[in-house]
Amino acid sequence: MRMNVQNSVSVKGKQQGFTLIELVIVVVILGFLAVTAIPKFLDLTDQAKEANIEGVAGGFATGVSLVRAQWEAEGRPSANDVNRVDYDGSFFALTTPTAANPKSVREGYPVGFDDANVASANMNNARCIDVWNGVFAQPASISSVIGDLNDPDQNINYLADTTTVSLTDATGTAQTFTGCVFYLKETLNKDASGNYLTPSGDIGIGNNFTYNAANSQVIININNS
Repeated sequence: MRMNVQNSVSVKGKQQGFTLIELVIVVVILGFLAVTAIPKFLDLTDQAKEANIEGVAGGFATGVSLVRAQWEAEGRPSANDVNRVDYDGSFFALTTPTAANPKSVREGYPVGFDDANVASANMNNARCIDVWNGVFAQPASISSVIGDLNDPDQNINYLADTTTVSLTDATGTAQTFTGCVFYLKETLNKDASGNYLTPSGDIGIGNNFTYNAANSQVIININNS
């Protein structure tokens, strides 16, 4: 009996890498993409930071207006010569014109929680944070201590401080008050170690917005664009 056995021979195809010219072309393409795409990406990042502060400032201004509207709807309640209102579970003290609080101060805007029993339009850090936490339904994390921003366990997004704000009264006279300034953490300056530096109330640093309780004015300041 004869058996025909056929040997199968496998021939491997040749493996070929990139030529020098192809590698140069790839490097050139990657360089071109880096030059054109990275600036666009950075621009989108800056736009996102601008949109963040603008959105939060808009929400804050709306909340302040709603507090005033609630006070008006309830017939302008007050106690111990201080305007006050319960707004969505936050019992606010509101601006109240007095001898120490000129008549140019408009009534009914939040200046802090009522337990302090104050109505001055001149704010401090604690009262700024009170207003922040009271007007937002779900407030972003905030602190007035720069060390909290540098603590990764704190996860703080905003820094609260005070700054000088002003208004012009009915006689055309400019009056100054101590207002609130809220900074977006990611836009603040850092030191060589990567820690955030306190802006010390300077509205020319970072993206921020101010709140003037004397007339409810909210002003956005974009410095990182």
